[in-house]
Amino acid sequence: MASPHLQRSTVRWAAAVQAVLVVVVAVVFTGTPATAAPATAASAAGAVVGVAPATLPAQLVPLADGKRITYVTTAVNGALTTTTGLVLTPRTGKKNKTVVWGHGTTGLADTCTPSTSHAVFWPEARDAIAALLGKGFTVTAPDYPGLGTPAAHPYLVGLSEARSMIDSVKAARFLDPALSVLYALDGHSQGGQGALFAGQIAPSYDGPLLLRGVAAIAPVSNIDVLAPLIPGTPGQGYLVMALYGLSTVDPSVNPNTLLAAPARQRATVLQRGCLYEILDAYAPLTPEQLLVGGKLPDSVTAKLARYGNPAQTAPSAPILIVQGTDDEAVPLFVTEILLEQLAQYRQPVEFWRIEGANHDGAVFQTVDRVANWIAARLG
Repeated sequence: MASPHLQRSTVRWAAAVQAVLVVVVAVVFTGTPATAAPATAASAAGAVVGVAPATLPAQLVPLADGKRITYVTTAVNGALTTTTGLVLTPRTGKKNKTVVWGHGTTGLADTCTPSTSHAVFWPEARDAIAALLGKGFTVTAPDYPGLGTPAAHPYLVGLSEARSMIDSVKAARFLDPALSVLYALDGHSQGGQGALFAGQIAPSYDGPLLLRGVAAIAPVSNIDVLAPLIPGTPGQGYLVMALYGLSTVDPSVNPNTLLAAPARQRATVLQRGCLYEILDAYAPLTPEQLLVGGKLPDSVTAKLARYGNPAQTAPSAPILIVQGTDDEAVPLFVTEILLEQLAQYRQPVEFWRIEGANHDGAVFQTVDRVANWIAARLG
């Protein structure tokens, strides 16, 4: 995560890397340097520009061969950028179909990159990925832009997550041409939000790929409903991260003018800590200590919703929504609103209400059922 003062240099870096990537991708795809017709974002996205062996959590080592990749994706502003992630190939029973795992919130700093830090390769993610590998699926696990790469992380900007998720499938096929065009999306929390956004943009972004289903577990949605309820609660760190994430795509949003002095004084935790350190740092604050005036301006709340609310456009594949009744991060009623919004579209939506499950428990209690649902979609 970059501070607001560092974001101008980040923009300059992004412009430079875009120019470099046009040449790199043209060489990868054509074998010759770019000339008068530079590669477009659509043609470049998914190209792999770096591969290394991955050190996997012990639970996954017997199940998969892992590679950590650096690949091309498209930023929200349409520029080419690089991002990182994992490609996990099942050791047995490989079916040549791909499932994307979208991880939940880890933080904003590069130390919060799941592909390089087992500390934020959350236990629920390990269980979910293990179940998918057990079905014979190749699993991609994108880090999301800005985690493990120089640019700032556009936290809860759904389009950023979505493009990196789809492009991870292209990257996996770049490495393994035996993989078919069929894929599915599976995500939790922030990753559930990204999966829903990816399902919306797939027809215009995934090229020859064929999306068969989207599973979203406790997905972030209706941020304009949720954000005003956060001040004064243990989840205040989520809101702080969301403001910094929004500032990466809207320069008019300056967290330093929105956060009150006690909150600004804790900002270093965003650069040195990950999720739980961030939540612990901001939890003791009152609403007035968190935000100037104790609440967000309506205009900022509307921008959070614009960039972060799924279901603003039609989905393109069947959807599974999983939600725990005791979720402390994404309340049940927020997901119930999402279900009403999804009902206006033609794609089928299946809903599993998990009694007594909290935010992570909704994943733990359904890993096999979700994997079976995805397997039925992929055939």
